[in-house]
Amino acid sequence: MIIDVREAYRRALDDFGALVHRIAPEQWRDPTPCVDWDVRALVNHVVRENLWAPELLAGRAVADVGDAFEGDLLGDDPLKAFDTSAVAAVQAVSEEGALTGVAHLSFGDVPGREYITELFADALIHTWDLARAIGADERLDPELVEACAAWFAGAENEYRQAGVAGEQRPVSAADAQTRLLASWGRRG
Repeated sequence: MIIDVREAYRRALDDFGALVHRIAPEQWRDPTPCVDWDVRALVNHVVRENLWAPELLAGRAVADVGDAFEGDLLGDDPLKAFDTSAVAAVQAVSEEGALTGVAHLSFGDVPGREYITELFADALIHTWDLARAIGADERLDPELVEACAAWFAGAENEYRQAGVAGEQRPVSAADAQTRLLASWGRRG
């Protein structure tokens, strides 16, 4: 199944955002499957990624931006922080030239399409993380799971070597989502 990566990213962010809006006040400090992050830190991470997208897709380098997106980006209104960052990120990936430009990442230059695909995968996997953390429905969009799995099959070794993906979990005959999560080191 072929899906435009910009559309996949938008849909993954929409799904993540729907969960952000379901976080109860007492859940912000709850643990997530991301060992070092509670719910607030996980949402802050996605907001940070969203804020980086317009900068990097516009051709700026990490060094140009500096530490502008460090620390707590959620402030007193985490929902607004997420919503504002998601709108800006989706707009940035939709701009003409976003797919064909070069994103100057901390580890080197990558084509815009690859960077957007990485953003999509990050948003999708973290949607599951957030759902698990807040006790929501953990079922991911099957079309997005399929698109992410197809891409990650070719990128998995690089991600694992870079320490971005956890240790692959063994799975037997499982559904596509469970296999994808296991490849990212999650226990589905």
